[in-house]
Amino acid sequence: MTDGLTRVQLLRRAAAGGAFLTVPGVLAACGGTSKKAASTTANQTLAKTLRFSNWTLYIDINGKTKRHPTLDAFKKKTGTTVQYTEDINDNATYFGKIQGPLSRGQSIDRDIIVMTDNSRYPSLLIKKGWVEKLDKSAIPNIKNLEPTLQHPNWDPNRDYSLPWQSGLTGIAYNDKLTDPVLTVPDLLENPKLKGKITLLQGVGDTMPLIMAANGDDPTKVTDASWNRAFKLVKKAVDSGQIRQFTGNDYSGPLAKGDLSACFAWSGDVVQLEADNKHLHWNLPKEGGGIWTDNMLIPKGGNVYTASVYMNYYYEPKVAAAVEDYVNYICPVVGAKEVLLKQDPSIAKNTLIFPTKAMLANAHNFDANALNNEKYITAWQNLISG
Repeated sequence: MTDGLTRVQLLRRAAAGGAFLTVPGVLAACGGTSKKAASTTANQTLAKTLRFSNWTLYIDINGKTKRHPTLDAFKKKTGTTVQYTEDINDNATYFGKIQGPLSRGQSIDRDIIVMTDNSRYPSLLIKKGWVEKLDKSAIPNIKNLEPTLQHPNWDPNRDYSLPWQSGLTGIAYNDKLTDPVLTVPDLLENPKLKGKITLLQGVGDTMPLIMAANGDDPTKVTDASWNRAFKLVKKAVDSGQIRQFTGNDYSGPLAKGDLSACFAWSGDVVQLEADNKHLHWNLPKEGGGIWTDNMLIPKGGNVYTASVYMNYYYEPKVAAAVEDYVNYICPVVGAKEVLLKQDPSIAKNTLIFPTKAMLANAHNFDANALNNEKYITAWQNLISG
């Protein structure tokens, strides 16, 4: 996901039509219904209210009551009310909103915020010391974290973050207009595709695929690997192979047949292919990209209460209830097995529950490269030229 208003607006709106689990089904996952606030030590007492900022349409919603069943169940279990606010529209704008208070050592009145790792901001928050360490003693369910998400280069031991949902970046194509496009070299060099393809604006979206195609490691960017990837993209721009760089505005032209192929997010294509059987999405054979929206605790947040909530979300039945609504990639091992019984069509969709081989072939972008001003300036000049 990029910093601007991109795929989140399309897919999160589309997600509003998804299914949800009933409150009783969620309560069964909670391991109890006591309203009394729990505590383990004198220093680990749950707050009466958990303040949680997230993106829009990114949690389960009861279509009739418009309430969030998993949050209601959390209150019934713990006694803690979740003050859930959908006030994150894009990473850059939200960071701009919170950086002033955090830089002055002031609270932003939030216990959990959610930000995307292929923007520069989660790593920047950690480097500046503006987020709290998780209380892992309160998160035994961290054992359910998908193995491929356990050690990101910007938070290698998950001391400060836990995934909320993820998505993959790969190649989409329209089989009425082109033969299958399965590799980056084919996309960038096939003369039949000249002027009929787009790449993504976000450096953290596009460059992992380009570097993987070059045989380089997107998670450990060097000047040499950056230059190889940059020159490859520039060559395709100069030759007219690439029509333009997009956010999720590739979706309309792709669906209408104005584009033959493009870099695309898996979640978008889940929605688009429901209405157009000619659209397909795949991870390039050389490797694709992966992004993750992460829960973080800003300075001043209640670490214990936030950690207890994260532990709750990492119960497979709770994660499944959320997943059945939002249809992104679930980070919680065991949620798929729950959904095989509850909603098999979701559980069997490999764009929602990718195979191990798919996840192993998807790369996050080096956080240091995301914060390299020389790289970012060159990239912005290229995509805006």
